[in-house]
Parts: sequence; structure tokens; C-alpha cells
Amino acid sequence: MTRIGYIAGSLSSTSINRQLGRALAALAPEGIELVELDFSALPLYTPDHDANYPAAALEWKTAIEGVDGVIILTPEYSRSLPGVLKNALDWAARPWGTNSFNGKPVAIAGSSVGAIGTAVAQQHLRAILGHFNAPTLGQPEVFLTHSNVFAADGTLLETAKPVLEGFLAAAIAHVEKHAPVAVA
Repeated sequence: MTRIGYIAGSLSSTSINRQLGRALAALAPEGIELVELDFSALPLYTPDHDANYPAAALEWKTAIEGVDGVIILTPEYSRSLPGVLKNALDWAARPWGTNSFNGKPVAIAGSSVGAIGTAVAQQHLRAILGHFNAPTLGQPEVFLTHSNVFAADGTLLETAKPVLEGFLAAAIAHVEKHAPVAVA
């Protein structure tokens, strides 16, 4: 079984990117499990914690390390990724030399109420993941306008399914290509 974690880059109780993650999980084919990686318990990162890492941060790092790959679903705040997502990424990469994303295959998508989706936020995220040495899926790029994906009642629109299925198939292939092979 291939396990892929998805990160909804918002703490909002009505996060449209969490809704997107759940839709992707529902579309996952047999043999693929998508699980949410929750970073909501993380405090603000400071190097002061590096010598005595908080339990929530250790659990976060363990969750990332426990999946074969990651899908990050980012909103776009002020033409970048949300501060809470950047904070979670900083915790995952510290203390120095213990980067949980090192070699971890990652795919990126995002949904927004705006017309350009999350294009700018995703470019900033790609720069961070490059620094983390995380092989990142290049295509397809998925910048979704929320109203084109979900109906007002929250149901997935039939017209959006092929886009999400195509992205998910590419993400799965990327993870299976780049995930470290377990040695028996």
C-alpha cells in the first residue's frame, strides 16, 4: 500500500484546501491511501527549541517521515504561501541536519477563490522545497478556482473530476518513482 500524506496549508475550520484534500482522498485508487498530515498543534518556530524539540514538532516530523510522499495543498495569502504553512515547513526541516523532507517526493496543488488560483504561492513553495532537496512534481500545475471545483453545497463538480484524477495519477506516479525503497 502506498501512503501519501496531504497537507492543507490553512488552519481555517472551513479550509477549501482541506476540502480539496478530502476530495483527492475519496478519488484515490485501490492500493493508495491519502492521509491528512495535521500541523495545527505546532507553536511558532524558533531555534530556541532546537535543543529540546516539542512533542508536537516531533510528531509532525514523524508523520512526514511515515508516508511515502506528500501532496501540499496551499492557499495563497498576500501573493505567497500562508505563514502557518511556512512555520510547519520550518519545523519539519529543523534542527539542522534532520530535514524530514530530504528526498521525500512532493506534489503541489491549491485552490483559491481568486481567478489565478494559487499560482504565486506555489512558486514560492517550489523554492522552499528545492532547498529541502524534495523532488517536486513539475507537471501538471494545478491552480484551481474553488467555484470551478466544488458546488455551493460542497460537493465535487463532475467537470472537476478529470482534473483532480489527472493530478492524483501524476502525483502517485511521482511518489512511486521517487519514494525510497524499503530494504528488507
